[in-house]
Amino acid sequence: MTSRTLSEWLAWQEQLHPSTIELGLTRVGDVWSKLHPEGFAPFVITVAGTNGKGSCVAFLDAILRLAGYRTGSYTSPHLVRYNERIRIDGKEATDQAICEAFARIDDVRQSTSLTYFEFGTLAALDIFLDENIDVAILEVGLGGRLDAVNLLDADAVLVTSIGLDHTEWLGDTLDAIAREKAGVLRHGRPAVFAEAVVPEGFLQAAEESGAVVSYMGKDYSFSYTPDGWRWQMGDVSLELPFPGMAGDYQVQNAAAVVTLLHLVAERLPVRPEALADGLRTAVIAGRFQKVRDLPAVFVDVAHNREAAIALAGNIKALAVRGRVHAVFSIYADKPVHDVATALAQLVDVWHLYQMKGRRALDIEGLESALRVAHHAAKIMIHGSLREALRIVDDCDPLDTVVIFGSFEVAGEALEILDA
Repeated sequence: MTSRTLSEWLAWQEQLHPSTIELGLTRVGDVWSKLHPEGFAPFVITVAGTNGKGSCVAFLDAILRLAGYRTGSYTSPHLVRYNERIRIDGKEATDQAICEAFARIDDVRQSTSLTYFEFGTLAALDIFLDENIDVAILEVGLGGRLDAVNLLDADAVLVTSIGLDHTEWLGDTLDAIAREKAGVLRHGRPAVFAEAVVPEGFLQAAEESGAVVSYMGKDYSFSYTPDGWRWQMGDVSLELPFPGMAGDYQVQNAAAVVTLLHLVAERLPVRPEALADGLRTAVIAGRFQKVRDLPAVFVDVAHNREAAIALAGNIKALAVRGRVHAVFSIYADKPVHDVATALAQLVDVWHLYQMKGRRALDIEGLESALRVAHHAAKIMIHGSLREALRIVDDCDPLDTVVIFGSFEVAGEALEILDA
């Protein structure tokens, strides 16, 4: 097993467990206790929510590195390379480091079956300890309460947003989903909720947890200034530059990050210069990422209602002088009608294709959703993403091409366009 390549390890893991997803902490917790019975020493920041998690992880990582801390960040899914999930001081973990961690996990798990995600979570934590990091920044994969990341007690928590996503696992109401996401909160420890509207289910779960939660609009706020934006919490305020990542919603994400770092300042002091520089320089692939000019080409991982609304706002802000082309595909378990409705009136031509794999929504489903959202939508069908992307070379220079949908769409697009 130790001689396996990373791709061989991952292929084996996909077949190891009878289901792709099995929420719960018993199995992964048992393996972790055998792997590292001494526990986990680094400061732990857990980031949960529906949208914005990756951006907040990127902000936190960039700021804390500039403040002099050795960081480890864990995110999912990846866009192009599995190594993207595990980063040490901003750099992807090597194949060798990941394979060695997998071997250590396999050696102690004995007959315990682990999912692909659980294996990756354990590997990330194992590598972080091996690398002697100061701060671990962990993105929740699905929900919170029963997600493998939650096997560690977070020292601080950031919840970005709550929307209707993964309803088959988390519940079909915002309150039910909110309770699951609140499961990462810990008694007496600081947390931040980044949206002004808070589901009742989250408020109740937060009170039950005993966590000290700061809410946007109630405990802290942000406002725009001529040269950037101002963050305020009580009598403390900061003038900060706009984040380097595109989208108005990134200021909301940034404000939550600044609040969290303010709350943990006694244990993780950060200079104002590190805050400003981290916000300016943090980057994350696939979040309204511009990859070409003339025509402008953007890649985005919008695959639920809230993300599609945010993407629509970004497209409107461009004030496109030509036509807007959308290259789109999505998984069948995503709210395709909501996504289509959010963007239907902004797109001049839709370019649809069906992703590979059993999770992909078929062409009929894609086209049906668009016709319901906008019966006169102009739709072109393509056999693959590579075929659909040929339109980039055929567009007028004033046109804009937006490639979006599930993570697989964004990842493959970045590979094809070599971005």
